[in-house]
Amino acid sequence: MPMLNRYGVGLYYEVHGQGPVILLTHGYSATSQMWAGQVEALSKDHTLVTWDMRGHGRSDYPEDPALYSEGATVADMAALLDAVGAKSAVIGGLSLGG
Repeated sequence: MPMLNRYGVGLYYEVHGQGPVILLTHGYSATSQMWAGQVEALSKDHTLVTWDMRGHGRSDYPEDPALYSEGATVADMAALLDAVGAKSAVIGGLSLGG
């Protein structure tokens, strides 16, 4: 199970397939599992990255409310893309992830 450490906050993520990168981010109170139905199709020709945002799913749940900001979420996504070696990506999201 891949985990990315972001200043003490562990972020769970998965990587599927190869090719141009797609990062999918879930909605509030959901997890990366909401994308399970899309993994097979999107990972045929792409590197598909799914993840659990802070306080969701298999990622850590920091106690400090200040660690749950829009800026932190965007920085987490950028760090995930760096971790998988993406120079560019298509970003897909729903609700809070949008």
